[in-house]
Amino acid sequence: MNDAPDPDEAIRRRRFARLAIAAAAVGILLLLIVAGPRSIVLLGVGAVALVAFVMGLWWTVARRGPVRILAAGLAIAAPVAAIVLYAAAGLLWLVLLCLALWAGAASAGWTALGAGSPSATAREHPAAPPARPCLIMNPRSGGGKVEGLGLREKAEVLGARVVLLDPDHHQDIAALARQAAADGADLLGVAGGDGTQALVADVAAAHGLPFMVVPAGTRNHFALDLGLDRDDPVTCLNALTDGVELRVDLGRVGGRAFVNNASFGAYATIVGSRAYRDDKIRTILRLLPDALSRHTGPHLRVHAGGDTIDAPQAVLVSNNPYRVGDSAGLGRRDRLDGGVLGLLGIKVDTAAQAADMLLAPDSPGLTLLTTHEAVIEADTAEVDVGVDGEALALPTPVRCAIEPGALRVRVPRRRPGVPRAKPPLDWRRLYAMATTTGRP
Repeated sequence: MNDAPDPDEAIRRRRFARLAIAAAAVGILLLLIVAGPRSIVLLGVGAVALVAFVMGLWWTVARRGPVRILAAGLAIAAPVAAIVLYAAAGLLWLVLLCLALWAGAASAGWTALGAGSPSATAREHPAAPPARPCLIMNPRSGGGKVEGLGLREKAEVLGARVVLLDPDHHQDIAALARQAAADGADLLGVAGGDGTQALVADVAAAHGLPFMVVPAGTRNHFALDLGLDRDDPVTCLNALTDGVELRVDLGRVGGRAFVNNASFGAYATIVGSRAYRDDKIRTILRLLPDALSRHTGPHLRVHAGGDTIDAPQAVLVSNNPYRVGDSAGLGRRDRLDGGVLGLLGIKVDTAAQAADMLLAPDSPGLTLLTTHEAVIEADTAEVDVGVDGEALALPTPVRCAIEPGALRVRVPRRRPGVPRAKPPLDWRRLYAMATTTGRP
């Protein structure tokens, strides 16, 4: 493999670095020349409006009754008021133009620094096509994608045995997967959501069998981080004939496997409500104020390594850490084979703290850790847990752990991949790249 730098790529990145520097400079100069001293006022109005917007959102979800209505009005009125003030001063066009220039500068800067090219979340290994694959398919997942896309028929043409779940009767999915393994299956797969995938993945890992994901659910976060095409589940069947293998980690919470995350606190309480499935928005607005104010739900204490988080409103333990600092990449993981859990804890009691948490990356209300093990204690015998979107109640204390490389995942050789995280915008580095002369 040739690791020598590509001169043409270096030239392309240099051009984007120059574009980023130029766009940012033009935006600053325009603001100073046109607005003059008023540029400070413009920036101040924007900052105040942003803080008021965030605080309004917090009160909207954390309060009820008239306060919620007034808070929602504040969240709407804050940005509107800023726009009106800019327009009254005759400078709205300037604000919009400067924002566009700075957004363009950031985009060009990230391109220059190498963001956006697809990558793999785990090392690929050669894999021969399976001889007796078995796929479990949930016909209700994703609004009926299995039937609508003909996944069963297409999988059977490729030699797979398909077990179609009965939508009218509860079935033990893990037992079906274990029976398939006992019958001689040399690959287990799922066409369904993340919760179903985790159950079958656990069986595949226990039997040392490769596991295959067909994203036929609603969200399919695991498929996203495997670099699969969630918009075209049919292409994922190519793993049966032209696939490679990834060795990825498997998370465990109270002995239960998870491929994405386990959540505790406010979100777990809401997901555990029977009304959540039928009316998500109303259920969230009804339960969230008490969960955030700690009037309901257990008192949690989280131990991870040498760190302790006391009384957080929400805790998310993930199979490898999620991205932070990249708004476009939130909810994605750069690696699935890092051998660590990601832990995110939120402890916010006021609207000002909520604004600080959302606007400041080092807010004390937000705890971000990586660990090999986390223990969640509570002042109750059981605690609600959301495991890959499924609601469970587990006895306390709850132990979360990571099993490095426990899962063999078969994926198509050709797949979209995972866009790289955006690096920090290092303007010194961009300036150095922009002012370099000559061909590399």
